[in-house]
Amino acid sequence: MTRITTFDEAREAVRQGTSAEDAARALTATLSEYERLWCLDGDAPTWAGLKFLSDDGYHKAVFTGAELDRVGFPGIRFSDGPRGAVVGNATAFPVAMARGATWDVDLEERIGDAIGSELRAVGANLTGAVCINLLRHPAWGRAQETYGEDPHHVGEFGAALTRGLQRHVMACVKHFACNSMENARFSVDVQVDDVALHEVYLPHFRRVVDEGVASVMSAYNSVNGEWCGQSHQLLTDVLRDEWGFEGFVISDWILGLRDAATSVKAGLDIEMPYRMVRQQHLPTAIERGEVTWADVDRSVVRVIATLLRFDEVLSAPSPSAGILGSPQHRALAREAAGRSVLLLRNEPVEGAAVLPLQASQRVAVFGRLADTVNIGDGGSSDVWDLSCRTVLDGLREAITDVTHDDGSDATRAAAVAGGADVAIVVVGYTYVDEGEYIGETDASLMSLFPQGDEPDVVDRFQAQLEHIAPITKPSRMADRPRMFSRGGDRESLRLLPDDVSVIRAVAAANPRTVVVIQAGSAVITTEWADSVAAITQAWYGGAEAGPGLADVLTGVVNPSARLPFTVPVDEADLPEFDRDATTFTYDRWHGWSRAARHGITPAYPFGFGLSYTTFAVTDVATTLNGPTLVVGGTVHNTGLRDGTDVVQVYAELPDAQAPHRLIGFTRVDVPAGGRASFEVVVPLDHLSTRDSAQRTWQPASGRHRITTARFAGDPDATTVEVDL
Repeated sequence: MTRITTFDEAREAVRQGTSAEDAARALTATLSEYERLWCLDGDAPTWAGLKFLSDDGYHKAVFTGAELDRVGFPGIRFSDGPRGAVVGNATAFPVAMARGATWDVDLEERIGDAIGSELRAVGANLTGAVCINLLRHPAWGRAQETYGEDPHHVGEFGAALTRGLQRHVMACVKHFACNSMENARFSVDVQVDDVALHEVYLPHFRRVVDEGVASVMSAYNSVNGEWCGQSHQLLTDVLRDEWGFEGFVISDWILGLRDAATSVKAGLDIEMPYRMVRQQHLPTAIERGEVTWADVDRSVVRVIATLLRFDEVLSAPSPSAGILGSPQHRALAREAAGRSVLLLRNEPVEGAAVLPLQASQRVAVFGRLADTVNIGDGGSSDVWDLSCRTVLDGLREAITDVTHDDGSDATRAAAVAGGADVAIVVVGYTYVDEGEYIGETDASLMSLFPQGDEPDVVDRFQAQLEHIAPITKPSRMADRPRMFSRGGDRESLRLLPDDVSVIRAVAAANPRTVVVIQAGSAVITTEWADSVAAITQAWYGGAEAGPGLADVLTGVVNPSARLPFTVPVDEADLPEFDRDATTFTYDRWHGWSRAARHGITPAYPFGFGLSYTTFAVTDVATTLNGPTLVVGGTVHNTGLRDGTDVVQVYAELPDAQAPHRLIGFTRVDVPAGGRASFEVVVPLDHLSTRDSAQRTWQPASGRHRITTARFAGDPDATTVEVDL
């Protein structure tokens, strides 16, 4: 092989047939020791970087790492993006949990494509948009950033987003692993046995790795006594040796690892985003023999090789900045907002359902959130979209006679409601109530920070900042704290008392009351649900939240969303949750499988959702076809409107101690009064079980009960037994 001394030469060698790994290895061999170490952390200085971060820097510029000017290696240019590109005035899509409620992986892939193109337009080549930690408990503050409680469902959505994103940028999947407690994320140790880890908390990560994701981000928390950012078990034994992952691993931001040498040996490649722990301690650790240059080179090769494998994508021309917030992307955001609106209740009043609304009706809208841009968490997933439309905006566009009352005076609200044909009460949470936690943490962590920055690195960083493109801060941010909002795990799963008061007052005055819930996960409705005619969950719906909701409320869009989690009757129906825990055990049971095991009837089951029409599933047949199980049948639309149903396939394993599994699903479009066939193809390895003793997977065998249903626990489901 010709000697390789620049990244361009490495790219050409790969084009001529050299493997990306060999070309990366050859280039790495020509780097100085300083350059090789430079590749192992972010390029920014810690204290100057934090100052820029506090000045809204997260939204102004990408985070660079491993950039080597001498050899022309671009390194990584990171921007976040679970609901849109975080840098620049990008399009704010509905949060991931809302998109998970669509059960539409094709739509998610299109959203990934749109977000990826906007990321390229702002200069990013890597994004942390693929957040797939399981919703173990709905109190988790960052629930809105993932897709739901079930590993199969979450994995399929993570894979779809990855496919879309990686047409434009490299995707990073996070947070690896067992990261579903927010306030305690810097201190909690999650204890989990091998079976629960691999059958419940890792399958969705493996699904995204198998999809070809470029990068993995480790979690802040520890698992079984070791911090995830330096866990050899997770980053090498599982991720690379068992799964065959070929990309690179980055740390979570700022406090993502505790020991420089241990993290390198464990398999973490880049400490992000600053020159912090490794810059201080790695050279000395090498001198002491705690880590070797071979360990260092292994990480450098991974980073360079990954960019070589993605060179065709990353070398393509970047879209212009005009693509941010383009009409096409706003139309997609509106489509996603409408598809995500979940109809939980729609009871008739005087013989007629309240929804859908008629454009000629007098509609009174209540609540502080009705006229508020409420797109979700104020942390690292926030998007500075300048054209967000509220619930009130959407309704006034669709309905002629709309009045608004903020609901602060229940007596006044009741009087207004009494004079309307329909009352809509908008309630729920904001970034203040749930989101990424930025608050007090262990004071001892300050010892990880350097005493000062390297002057030459500061000069380089400041020179880069002089060239960043201007960005406009949305006016809605004026009353926000600088940097990130406090966020955190929810203190309650119920609505705020003021919200409940206005619901009760309005419902007492107008039987045609519709409640719209804005939240990132489950809200317990038990105390007031029976007093209202209709309930929808509208999530944090992004820039087009209002029009998307109005499309559903007026029947322009027939609701087809389904719950991506279980809504309990009471908090006692859920597993334990301690947001201040220092150690916590995760078992195999949560969500819908736990409810089934304990015979708990939820308020609204996993997979449930209403439509303006009705459906029936018939003619279900389950057959073995080589390495797959094929489930087919017919969906009948038994109502008067065209609609879409979601068929779900569940499996009960021979082992009575194993949780039931969701193993497949599909959306089926059916015309009014018509029928449509469906087919769900399930690879048999979806039924494999973990052998803890051998740390391997056992193929499915024995009698399995396969259930085809419209939601978990569906009394009209069809169950057949299959011998494998």
